[in-house]
Amino acid sequence: MAFPQPKPADGKIIIYPPGVKEITDKISNDELVKRLKMVVKTFMDMDQDSEDEKQQYLPLALHLASEFFLRNPNKDVRLLVACCLADIFRIYAPEAPYTSHDKLKNMNKQAYDLAKVLLKRTAQTIEPCIASFFNQVLVLGKSSVSDLSEHVFDLIMELFAIDPHLLLSVMPQLEFKLKSNDGEERLAVVRLLAKLFGAKDSELATQNRPLWQCFLGRFNDIHVPVRLECVKFASHCLMNHPDLAKDLTDYLKVRSHDPEEAIRHDVIVTIITAGKKDLSLVNDQLLGFVRERTLDKRWRVRKEAMMGLAQLYKKYCLHAEAGKEAAQKVNWIKDKLLHIYYQNSIDDKLLVEKIFAQYLVPHNLETEERMKCLYYLYASLDPNAVKALNEMWKCQNMLRSHVRELLDLHKQPVSEANNNAMFAKLMAIAKNLPDPGKAQDFMKKFNQVLGDDERLRVQLELLISPACSCKQAEVCVREITRKLANPKQPTNPFLEMVKFLLERIAPVHIDSEAISSLVKLMNKSIEGTADDEDEGVTPDSAIRAGLELLKVLSFTHPTSFHSSETYESLLQCLKMEDDKVAEAAIQIFRNTGHRIETDLLQIRSTLIPILHQKAKRGTPRQAKQAVHCIHAIFTNKEVQLAQIFEPLSKSLNADTPEQLITPLVSLGHIAMLAPDQFASPMKSVVANFIVKDLLMNDRFPGGKNGKLWTPNEEVSPEVLAKVQAIKLLVRWLLGMKNNQSKSANSTLRLLSAMLVSEGDLTEQKKISKSDMSRLRLAAGCAILKLAQEPCYHEIITPEQFQLCALVINDECYQVRQIFALKLHKALGKLLLPLEYMAVFALCAKDPVKERRAHARQCLLKNISIRREYIKQNPMAHEKLLSLLPEYVVPYTVHLLAHDPDFTKTQDIEQLRDIKECLWFMLEVLMTKNENNSHAFIRKMVENIKQTKDAQAPDDGKMNEKLYIVCDVALNVITSKSTTYNLDSPKDPVLPAKFFTPPDKDSCNNKCYLSDEAKTLLLTGKPKPASVLGTVNKPLSTAGRRPQNRTPGLETGSNFSGNSEPSSPTANRGREQNSEIPETEVSENEENPVILLTVVPAKTEKKEESDRNKEMSTEQSLPPQTSTERGKKRTAPAAGSENIQQIPEEKKSEETAAPVPPKARRGRPPKAVSESNAAKNADTNKPAGRGRKRVAASQEGPTEPETTNVKVPKQQETNVKRAPAQRQMDLQR
Repeated sequence: MAFPQPKPADGKIIIYPPGVKEITDKISNDELVKRLKMVVKTFMDMDQDSEDEKQQYLPLALHLASEFFLRNPNKDVRLLVACCLADIFRIYAPEAPYTSHDKLKNMNKQAYDLAKVLLKRTAQTIEPCIASFFNQVLVLGKSSVSDLSEHVFDLIMELFAIDPHLLLSVMPQLEFKLKSNDGEERLAVVRLLAKLFGAKDSELATQNRPLWQCFLGRFNDIHVPVRLECVKFASHCLMNHPDLAKDLTDYLKVRSHDPEEAIRHDVIVTIITAGKKDLSLVNDQLLGFVRERTLDKRWRVRKEAMMGLAQLYKKYCLHAEAGKEAAQKVNWIKDKLLHIYYQNSIDDKLLVEKIFAQYLVPHNLETEERMKCLYYLYASLDPNAVKALNEMWKCQNMLRSHVRELLDLHKQPVSEANNNAMFAKLMAIAKNLPDPGKAQDFMKKFNQVLGDDERLRVQLELLISPACSCKQAEVCVREITRKLANPKQPTNPFLEMVKFLLERIAPVHIDSEAISSLVKLMNKSIEGTADDEDEGVTPDSAIRAGLELLKVLSFTHPTSFHSSETYESLLQCLKMEDDKVAEAAIQIFRNTGHRIETDLLQIRSTLIPILHQKAKRGTPRQAKQAVHCIHAIFTNKEVQLAQIFEPLSKSLNADTPEQLITPLVSLGHIAMLAPDQFASPMKSVVANFIVKDLLMNDRFPGGKNGKLWTPNEEVSPEVLAKVQAIKLLVRWLLGMKNNQSKSANSTLRLLSAMLVSEGDLTEQKKISKSDMSRLRLAAGCAILKLAQEPCYHEIITPEQFQLCALVINDECYQVRQIFALKLHKALGKLLLPLEYMAVFALCAKDPVKERRAHARQCLLKNISIRREYIKQNPMAHEKLLSLLPEYVVPYTVHLLAHDPDFTKTQDIEQLRDIKECLWFMLEVLMTKNENNSHAFIRKMVENIKQTKDAQAPDDGKMNEKLYIVCDVALNVITSKSTTYNLDSPKDPVLPAKFFTPPDKDSCNNKCYLSDEAKTLLLTGKPKPASVLGTVNKPLSTAGRRPQNRTPGLETGSNFSGNSEPSSPTANRGREQNSEIPETEVSENEENPVILLTVVPAKTEKKEESDRNKEMSTEQSLPPQTSTERGKKRTAPAAGSENIQQIPEEKKSEETAAPVPPKARRGRPPKAVSESNAAKNADTNKPAGRGRKRVAASQEGPTEPETTNVKVPKQQETNVKRAPAQRQMDLQR
């Protein structure tokens, strides 16, 4: 390599020290070194005051800084030149003789190299000096030791890079500094050590474990910037030192719950950054922390977690950049991200939609690739994620409908009614956008722009038209945003809001071409030529999921299906053996086939006989869809339905019940869809066959397995036929929608008799307990269905309503569960009258915690829906009696007064049950005191006391019960509210069906509760007695401990964290916490909660053999006088509820004693014998206050054969109460 030759500096003559000859490239290296040594000595002897010498040797100084010397290959030459330059800087300071930046840079490098070599060569000698220097600065704090004291941490970093052994004695001093009381000093040391530990080839963490552990302790530092610095360091550490991931995991877990939002955010960034570099750097636990933060209370943190997971999914699952093992590791991400769509926040929903469109199924892929991605994604999602995705498409479609209706309003003449309708539509659209308050203003502005710009309306209409393709949608969105953009306004919130709207309504995934691609993929799966196995799904599951996907899309994009090729493929699916595939295919025809009759005659001629065959001999669900499909897409539907109805109605035979189910389903739906044509012929079928021949006969004896519930496949065909017969009755009546023939009265009496007889309508005891449960459920749900039709709701008597309500307390868990779900669904759609919401109050008696929690959530949701409906619909104020949630209180009071468990008006246990049921309802209603609702509720209850029970106005005992329930309600209201005594905003109206008009001539001011009962209901303890009273007080009954309830927790699972009823948000968080196992409860969750720790009840698990023993009941409830409630079930011993009891006839013969009356279904028995209590003393350990005690199997039934266990209430209340670690007084 050629080096530049030395030249005179700036043309000046170079003067050398005495005895030193000229230094050029012509001399040998030995001579060069010899002459440089003399120059070095000359500069070493010079000081800053030698002005003449400085001027004399300036050209030499410049000469020595030339490239020839600085880049000389001889090491000794470079070393001597560096020594000269070091002295030159000293001599000429503060002004260096060199002005060229590059020259200075090269000189500094040479100086650095010199120092580095010197330190390495003299490491053992200089190390004590270095240790002494740092001891002076770090430990003794002597900053005057050297000018380098200000740069002590930078100096340590450089020395560590040169040779870590130079700092062996310094590291303990850094450990000392880590524990400094000065936060800023700790921060500086943490920054230094983060660089030292995180450096690529650093082995400091393994060589100095004490220092490493001390450094890890700073993750929990009280100073926020220190914790933040530690978290940022973790990212580099994970990438450079994967072996330290285990040490970091525990500390990152704690920081993922840090109170500081920025730290939680950076934990996510740290983990995701490392994961994107190499997925093997982050373990499952670290990914779990990110998963938890998707439910953080702060939007910024949730967004970072969701976006980070989406990026990992796209990199490792979609693009498979690290193979199948990595893809499997993060395969759960798709489900988790879609689950977030269940959150209430609109921001979360919008982000999930964005993630779906950009990461899960990228919309910019070609159609075929995009649909393949969607096809296999849908096939691999878990059921909840599938529901979320379906809901997402449903919400987007609903928003498209709102925009379409808004554009239709623009086509109508201007009027006040039109303006009001337009405003209501704008409000509905704004609710589906972020920050609804601002969204309303922006949507009003957008509406004005639409009114003024016809071309914009045309573009928007094209965007939401069913025929819009994905490519056209992109063009439309681009055009609309271009029109609304303002070049002078770089940040345009209005445009951003419109973009949100356009992103939600634009069909970026599905069009006719996309549907065609999906169908082709499904055909390949059917033919066995698809890549199903490679994608991780079986061909059968791919076909079934593909049909389900097409079925969902047939609701949202029906016109995209209209092609001969698509329908030909669906016809092939109809011929497959898989029942669900055929059912989905029929439903797709039903949703999309409106033009088949006119445009695709070949498809029509093939489809009709298949639909007829399915309606007659298919599965029940296929039959239902086939009938609805014929009714929806064919003009001659009357003829076709008659061709199905007539042969089916004539071939009904109760002796072959397994062949009855499909015909009954078809007949019921035909009667509902075409009542004018089939109502009359159906009446004879109902009278002669359905009731007389099928429901009123038990032809086949049921199995005596002793279970209260069995899986569908184990239910006897006769009972399945009876269930379908009950549904047929309901569908027939719903089709007629009138009661002119009094058929509805007869049907309601039949259903009531079914409930009274507990499902055994003939009372011949031929059917099993599980079959009886099925029939009770069918009867209860049938009444719910009829109540949704106004003409039938009017004729449902209070007694029939109460019978229906008691199904929610059925002894069978599954009956209670399914009935509650159907009740909630109908109430949520505002289909059921308000009185049916009162039924949920009875859930306070449910012995299973999860059922009580579910009922509470149902109430919260339904109340929220009704209040929102009243706000959004001005006309709703005219129907407040049927909509305002507070009006459920009179129905609740009346229902509880007629509770068959309420037999003794002054029995404290029964009153406590009444109170729990009332508070179960009132707590949710009184969460917010909107419009002084507390006073309104109090006034409503007081008004009830001025009336009589319309169900039995002359029954003094019944009216007394009604007034006692009112007093209990008033007692609860006054103890829980501080505003109950204010004036009511309006005078409440009571339902005339349940209460007589008030008696204006008299005023009922009597209090029907004793003072002792009031005290016991409030505190769970009697009033303190006087000394004499205490001395003379008799001992409590032998074998029974006095009840000792504390006020804080006497409402079961429905207590709140303060004396006022808690907010829906907090309650939602409390209930949801148990449903999201991956999220730990802390102050940083989406819905923070106050934790109330109670010592858990200890229960001993019974052996399987013990559970299966037959156990007889030793004590039951007192006889009930009312026969309308039906026979009461005997209270079984704890743990034996689902075990077959000894047949009553045989039992009577053996004992020669009358059969004891039966206890209420689903209720914990009111009393238990002393012997039974003693027998169960060991198994019933202390339980949480106010909780119903049940066997472990009932806490979370997951199998169809889950044992239903009732626990005697006395056992619950008599056991010792475990002390709460924190008590909250609700009576404050």
